[in-house]
Amino acid sequence: MRRALELAAKGRGHTSPNPMVGAVLVDGNGQLLGEGWHHRAGEAHAEVNAIADAVARGNSIRGATLYVTLEPCSTTGRTGPCVEAILKAGIARVVCAATDPNPAHQGRGLELLRQAGVEVVSGVLSEESRKLNRVFNHWIVKRTPFVTLKSAMSLDGKIATAAGESQWITGEASRRHAMEFRAQVDAILVGVRTVLADDCALTVRLPGYEGKRLRRIVLDSQARTPLTAKVVSDARRSLTTIVVSENAPVDRVRVLRQNVEVWQLPADAEGRPRISCLLEKLGSESVTHLLVEGGATVADSFLRQGFVHRIHFYYAPRIIGGQKALSSVSGKGVKHLSETPLIQNPEWMPLGDDFLLMADVAPVSR
Repeated sequence: MRRALELAAKGRGHTSPNPMVGAVLVDGNGQLLGEGWHHRAGEAHAEVNAIADAVARGNSIRGATLYVTLEPCSTTGRTGPCVEAILKAGIARVVCAATDPNPAHQGRGLELLRQAGVEVVSGVLSEESRKLNRVFNHWIVKRTPFVTLKSAMSLDGKIATAAGESQWITGEASRRHAMEFRAQVDAILVGVRTVLADDCALTVRLPGYEGKRLRRIVLDSQARTPLTAKVVSDARRSLTTIVVSENAPVDRVRVLRQNVEVWQLPADAEGRPRISCLLEKLGSESVTHLLVEGGATVADSFLRQGFVHRIHFYYAPRIIGGQKALSSVSGKGVKHLSETPLIQNPEWMPLGDDFLLMADVAPVSR
């Protein structure tokens, strides 16, 4: 099963909106017959790939044991149900890590296998499997994206000097890690102030990810994004969505719509697009993982309203200081400590001279 989990992880950044799944086929003596993983949505699932691999090796599958990291599917989507492929191959035993998190299908595939006479064992390394697919598991149940908040800052929490200088606070190792993580998500979000200040491209600049269709979301209440901005004018502008409030100036919205997609959403008490509405709309369009990269006011809004599930905070060995230097989280903040989200399960990773804090966020009740 550990090998199956290793195989599943090979699909990271490519399988959305499907989960990462790995599968290993062995004979009665535990000898490898074939293995596979789900490469990307719309292509063969891990079980089918493992069967095909065994056949390509010239191995007989009948009576074999299949180790798979997630319950085999029992419904027809873009591919046929894996339960049928397993039965057709004559596999005698299926060992599964985690059941399907979708309440509509949970346990159904395993029950169909049992009814057909296949021995079924479940729950082997289930926690590891759930952790691997925590993004998918959240989306398939909640139908809104899993949200990771990323920020790069000095030791005293500053993301720019008082003069606005921010490139580069962190080192090359941190920037590469952040880019590698960006390649794993479906969409990246920034506020319009970040676009105006940095004219960021919000793309994945890594070998092997040239075709990555990373959606770019800009929170821009009053449609201030200039037509010259990269996210509006470059070759990937079809992947850009500008999110404005319902009271945004009509003329500006009309001009932006000539180049990119514009969503007008209901405004919150501060006149900004409601984040809850945005997340529901993104989830309905199969965005399973949203990366929030800035700026400080946007970070505050997501945190304060309880929409962040995980943080990636990169710390550089610098102290900037100054009241006018921009902090990583600003905005309204909270009045009482009891209102702050709890940071759980922290992990520290050294990256050159920097450190990365990765942690879960347990938000207060909204």
